[in-house]
Amino acid sequence: MIAVMRLRATALVAILFALVVTPAGAAERAVILEIDGAIGPAIADYVVREIDAGSPSEDGLIVLRMNTPGGLDSSMREIDTAILASPVPVATFVAPGGARAASAGTYIAYASAIAAMAPGTNIGAATPIQLGGNPLAPGGGSDQKTGAQDKAGEPADTESRKIVNDAVAYIRSLAAVNGRNADWAEDAVRSAASLPAAEALKLHVVDVVANDVPDLLRQIDGRTVTVAGKPQRLATAGLVVVAVPPDWRTELLALVTNPNVAFILMLIGVYGLILEFFNPGAVAPGLVGAISLVVALYALALLPINYAGAALVLIGIALMIAEAHIGAFGAIGVGGIAAFVIGALMMFPSRVPGFALSGAVVTGAAIGSAALFLLALAALLRSRKRPVVSGGEALIGAAGETVSWQGSEGRVRVEGEIWRARADAPLPDGSRVKVVGRDGLILFVRAA
Repeated sequence: MIAVMRLRATALVAILFALVVTPAGAAERAVILEIDGAIGPAIADYVVREIDAGSPSEDGLIVLRMNTPGGLDSSMREIDTAILASPVPVATFVAPGGARAASAGTYIAYASAIAAMAPGTNIGAATPIQLGGNPLAPGGGSDQKTGAQDKAGEPADTESRKIVNDAVAYIRSLAAVNGRNADWAEDAVRSAASLPAAEALKLHVVDVVANDVPDLLRQIDGRTVTVAGKPQRLATAGLVVVAVPPDWRTELLALVTNPNVAFILMLIGVYGLILEFFNPGAVAPGLVGAISLVVALYALALLPINYAGAALVLIGIALMIAEAHIGAFGAIGVGGIAAFVIGALMMFPSRVPGFALSGAVVTGAAIGSAALFLLALAALLRSRKRPVVSGGEALIGAAGETVSWQGSEGRVRVEGEIWRARADAPLPDGSRVKVVGRDGLILFVRAA
């Protein structure tokens, strides 16, 4: 009887241990995050939020399934920081076949605990691009470099060398964290080198070549990686794959930070406020303009823009408005249109993948602004040809009749009022007259 009770007690302890201890420490899922396209503020916000939300008790692995031509340095570094600090291991998987991890994608792969590629993919071309003193981290192709190169492969100017050397030091530090090929990483930065999946695995640039996510989970099961600075053994074979696509917030931020949308919102904001300024009390133009301008300024603060270009756009708008009011026979207006187009082309860097302003948008905006300018100019010219309807000048050409007259002077009724009047010849009382001039309170008239 005692032996049976001991056996039951042992079984109960084992069950409690299995129910309480084991599930609490065992992760159940692998979270899949999609990076498809240029890496910018929206992608960084999405990835960082999901990595920060990861829990070691629930998530055994976070997989960044990536296909990117590059992106912004600031967004890339936000993602790298979140990966390195994450208590959940992060794997970058360049997939599907035909995808690439160019430039900023290479840095993210090197920051991840596991770097993997699907067959038919490539990685590299990590040379930073300089724009207006701000180093960016895209490089859409293997032929893009920063500045002129000297014979040793180094940029010829000091500023470009600083940018490249900073990028080299950064990617080598990432390679040291996860034990990857630092020499090739430096070559990817200095010479924009790129590798297909098989060669990347052979050179220890990536850890795994897998066909899909389940294949990746099988291959990395049992590996020891560095997670948040500590070694950790992966247990990924039994994880349930859960995809977490970008939510509405990410989609909205991606829309707002699209250079074309931000540029159009800026124009709507400026023109809306101008219309409200010239038509006080209209409310709607001012309200829409203010909201659009605030959203545009928020987006422009996140995007790499050339402020000289933005200033030229605003100067162009101001010149077109000045032309409509001054009437300088088109000279100021033509200069305004030219400044607008040049500024729009300068405003966004065409070399940054996914963050260049569309030529169609520039053309459409220029044509629309020119059309508004011509309409305002035409309205101004028409208003100058209209007869004056108020003030003293409105009496010129008005009709009236004589009330009393003697010699060359008398009194006339014009617009319901009695005026002193003069004429070149005597006029009979009650005759129709027309006002041809005015001197103070005296009208000059003639027979109508």
